[in-house]
Amino acid sequence: MSDASSSTRNVALIGNPNSGKSTLFNALTGLNQKTGNFPGVTVEKHTGKVRISGIGNLPGQTINFIDLPGTYCLYPKSPDELETLVALIDRNSPDYPDLVLMVADASNLNRSLLLCTQLIDLGIPMILAVNMIDLLEDSGQELNLNVLSGSFGIPVVSLNAREKKGIREIKAAILLGGKIPNSDWKASPQREVLTEQLQCAFPDRKPFETYLIGANQLMLEDRLPINSTKEILASHQVPPFQLQSEDSLIRFTEINRILEKSIGKLNPLKAFGITNRIDSVLTHPVWGFVTFMVVLLMIFQAVFSWSELPMDLIDSGFVWLGDQLSKSLPAGSFTDLLTQGILPGLGGILMFIPQIAILFAFIAVLEDSGYMARVSFIMDRLLRRFGINGRSIIPLISGVACAVPAIMSARTIKNTRERLITIFITPLMSCSARLPVYTLLIAIAIPDEGTAFFNTRGLLLMALYLLGFLAALFSALLMKFWVKTKERSIFIMELPVYRMPQLSVMLYTMVDKVKVFVLDAGKIIIAISIVLWVLSSYGPGNKFAELEKQYTSPETIASMGETAASEKFESEKLRYSYAGYVGRAIEPAIEPLGFDWKIGIALVTSFAAREVFVGTMATIYGAGSADEDTSSLKMRMQQDVWDGTGNKIFTFATSFALILFYAFAMQCMSTLAVVKRETGSWKWPIIQFFWFGALAWLSAFAAQQFLG
Repeated sequence: MSDASSSTRNVALIGNPNSGKSTLFNALTGLNQKTGNFPGVTVEKHTGKVRISGIGNLPGQTINFIDLPGTYCLYPKSPDELETLVALIDRNSPDYPDLVLMVADASNLNRSLLLCTQLIDLGIPMILAVNMIDLLEDSGQELNLNVLSGSFGIPVVSLNAREKKGIREIKAAILLGGKIPNSDWKASPQREVLTEQLQCAFPDRKPFETYLIGANQLMLEDRLPINSTKEILASHQVPPFQLQSEDSLIRFTEINRILEKSIGKLNPLKAFGITNRIDSVLTHPVWGFVTFMVVLLMIFQAVFSWSELPMDLIDSGFVWLGDQLSKSLPAGSFTDLLTQGILPGLGGILMFIPQIAILFAFIAVLEDSGYMARVSFIMDRLLRRFGINGRSIIPLISGVACAVPAIMSARTIKNTRERLITIFITPLMSCSARLPVYTLLIAIAIPDEGTAFFNTRGLLLMALYLLGFLAALFSALLMKFWVKTKERSIFIMELPVYRMPQLSVMLYTMVDKVKVFVLDAGKIIIAISIVLWVLSSYGPGNKFAELEKQYTSPETIASMGETAASEKFESEKLRYSYAGYVGRAIEPAIEPLGFDWKIGIALVTSFAAREVFVGTMATIYGAGSADEDTSSLKMRMQQDVWDGTGNKIFTFATSFALILFYAFAMQCMSTLAVVKRETGSWKWPIIQFFWFGALAWLSAFAAQQFLG
């Protein structure tokens, strides 16, 4: 709960999945948001602190909005639903709400109001926001807000969060502080004695709150310092699920009575008729898959075609900036660090912002339109053969962004084996950290051919994403026969009505994901670039002095030419640097794959994060180039040759082998850490590391043998 002496108040947004809760959260907070985890767990939470200006005679207030995980009721079935319950009953939490903003779906009021009545009986000040009211009105129906407000004893506001209609009214209701509901909750007659005993165990809590604690004892006992109610429940021989079913039955009877007074008979919504017609194609057993493949092809074509110009501009800009700084700053270690270490490493990441932004913009459109839920539906039949279900596709598709939050989202999967398999295979999906690596290596291996809307590079990029998915299915199949469970697998997925995607949602997603990518990767890149520059610029003994004497002698310059001698000097310095010794130490293990010691250095640093590969190569090739070489990283890599033979290093075979290595290798310490945390054991991340590493090495070796 917020400090009484502070002017900041906690407002918790709660609602069913697909009720528009997150859309309202975005509308209320704008970009003043931050993402974190609930204390002690890895379920993601979003918070946004904003100042609401005064409205009329109401003074302004600073509000800390907390977007809680979506839930259908306060009897949790998954870890994320549990966090919503804990947030509402843990009064010692700094996020304990001063006000609850319940978001109900106007197109499914009966179901939404079940959660609403449960929240009312907790006794926290509350506001009910009926969202998607436009769907109800389009069907010729009208909701009497006064009747609904009078029945529940709380303020009720109609809302269309997507079009930001009703936002001012919501803010005014928040400034008023909502209203403490008058709860007259009573358990079913056969549970009166049980309820009284539970109330005695928790005398400072509301009757329904004690009922919830008793019904959810097993899930809550490790999260809150509460008295045990096991003995009380055992004495009555009541299974917890029976408490839920009895309570829900009573509530639905009352909810139906209230809806009859406030809206009359509910008629089918027009939007559902349109949605059903579209679904006849998009969820068809055959055409649904075909449509999904076409959508994917369009996305990856756009990622390459649309981003090419801005990427070239950013790349050229960093080359120009490095050249200007080299000419204007005094010669010395600091200038070399800046122009050969930090700038190349940072530019190697920032140039991929256009591709990251385009990819996430498309993902946002798929989610906001309601199509992503259909993907889960059509994939269920396929995924069940591999030991998972349609709900697993959400973490897998989320893995295209980042495996860490994707693995966290697997907590919504109720079956233990299916959740474990999903966690295990999600890192095989090609995340955004791989995209810069793919883009650079594909550009080296494949000529730029095609039109503005279709090119072979985009086709190969899509193939790599599908390859990751196929590898995930293969791994899931093996685990299906290894991990045993007696739990039944049940897949229930709500298909929301189709809505026109919002530009604001797309922009929010693009900005948020790009910001996370740049800030998270940028900190690592700069740190590693500095370390790598030092390791690449200095070496043991007096070898550097000997090389300088050799390649600056008049005899060498006369025989090789000044430019060639300078380039050879820089190359030899890098070879005998500390970084060079590290790379050559691991070269025997990777040489069969066609990789040299420079690539070996990048493979090692990539364990911090895969995208570090690009920054590492930029730093290494920047340090290993003559001062006047301001060509792009791609050109320097294409021109690099093996010592002794003079053959190109980055042939098509080597580039493709390196792509496959990065497609499979478990090169992300953050992912390993979150897998350990989610599974509660180092067993699974260790198995992942070696299994994915074997896949990476063998696939790269096969590519080198067949393509070399």
